Amino acid sequence: MAGTDTTRTSTGTELAGLEAGLDALETVPVRRTPWREVLWRKVLPPVTAVIVVLAVWKLLVLAHVTDDYKLPDPSAVWHSLRELWLNGTLFDIIWTSVSRGLLGFLAALAIGTPLGLLVARVPFVRAALGPVLSGLQSLPSVAWVPAAVIWLGITDAAMYAVILLGAVPSIANGLVSGIDQVPPLYLRAGRTLGATGVRGARYVLLPAALPGYVAGLKQGWAFSWRSLMAAELIASSPDLGLGLGQYLENARTDSDMPGVLLGIIMILFVGIAIDLAVFSPLERRVLRTRGLAAGR
Repeated sequence: MAGTDTTRTSTGTELAGLEAGLDALETVPVRRTPWREVLWRKVLPPVTAVIVVLAVWKLLVLAHVTDDYKLPDPSAVWHSLRELWLNGTLFDIIWTSVSRGLLGFLAALAIGTPLGLLVARVPFVRAALGPVLSGLQSLPSVAWVPAAVIWLGITDAAMYAVILLGAVPSIANGLVSGIDQVPPLYLRAGRTLGATGVRGARYVLLPAALPGYVAGLKQGWAFSWRSLMAAELIASSPDLGLGLGQYLENARTDSDMPGVLLGIIMILFVGIAIDLAVFSPLERRVLRTRGLAAGR
């Protein structure tokens, strides 16, 4: 009896040690990044890149590689930005486009997510719509602008239609790709626990497909923003308010090259800012919870 108890105790100790080892392997170490490291790794590289671009730009202007009206001095672009700031129109221009882009993206999210689930889980729907979604994703969004204007006129509805046609395929295809990579064992375990239908999609499919889904969301936002800028450039109207795309088109019409460059810079800045503020942290969080981005 004493030998049996000793054996059981030894076995229990070994199992406890094994479980502790597995827990240690599965645990993702989380530490607060020092602000100096954040400054060195996250802030300094983009700031350096901006300084280098401005320096090269200034050197090209000083070298007179082309006419001043084609390549203005950076100070001229700064002057245009300062004028918008002093006139109180800078944030109105940016918000007009950003609000449209975000609202259109949320609508695309509401449509693309259930559509992606249907395409991923229903073979008939996949055979019918899968190639169509792939084709729509490769179609330039600007191609939809003339049709949207004819159908809906130069209105906000036309803008949102172009955004949806550009973003929905990316979101749906991202979710389909994520679901395709879910191990079948997860699905069988979910069915065993009663997670079928909508519950299975909510508690098994979507959480397991998050990396691919988030990648689709990130691409969907990029398509939303590009689609909106194309629509604002082509279908500009005073009734729509002054957004970034229309500001850029007005500057082109006036042969205002500093304004043109400022419009391009603002469009680029907003796109990068939304990505850094929303989608990159979301992507890091999803990957970190899976132990895939501990060093990011």
